[in-house]
Amino acid sequence: MGDMGATEAFRQSDDSTRPIVAFDFDGTLTIRDSFTQFLRWRAGPGGWALGLVKMAKATAAYARNRDRGKIKAASVKVFLKGVARAELEADAARFADHVWDTFMRPDALEVWNEWGRRGAHRVIVTASPEITVAPFAKRLGAEALLGTAMNFDAEDRVTGRFDGANCRAEEKVRRLRAAYGPSVRLAAAYGDTSGDTEMLQIADEKGFRVFRAKP
Repeated sequence: MGDMGATEAFRQSDDSTRPIVAFDFDGTLTIRDSFTQFLRWRAGPGGWALGLVKMAKATAAYARNRDRGKIKAASVKVFLKGVARAELEADAARFADHVWDTFMRPDALEVWNEWGRRGAHRVIVTASPEITVAPFAKRLGAEALLGTAMNFDAEDRVTGRFDGANCRAEEKVRRLRAAYGPSVRLAAAYGDTSGDTEMLQIADEKGFRVFRAKP
């Protein structure tokens, strides 16, 4: 079972006449990685410290292979395996409310809102799990959200795996093409790491590390 639920409201629009603008989330709209902060917030100081000990082997492997997908999957297995979808959605909503005022870049929000006033179809394309970014996307009024899909078992609990690839680099373009068609062209795209390079390449306006303001 895939990562549905909270993300259902953020599937692509049927209106193909609007310009499509894509925003990376972590480090672009926010000041830091949201999923790490979410896990740390949810676990609390003691749970976070214990979880890091359990992740020692995966962390050592990441230092060698730099595989972001594997280290993320390891963190899900340690910190979230067995958690019910409804509980995870509720926690994600509380987290978004808790950090919003100190987490979102004001200059990025200004550009986001300006594209909204211009009638653009704004899609967040993120390597973070869709289910944890969904409350932010809802508050932003996003037209769509494309992210890494978390896997749930028959009882709707986190399995510790993902459905599909980590949504970064060429996977971001693959997901955009799956949502909007193989010839999709973005009016603009914004990102801050090498994982956004391919997405920026299919945009007319390429915004790389243009947002620097902090709350």
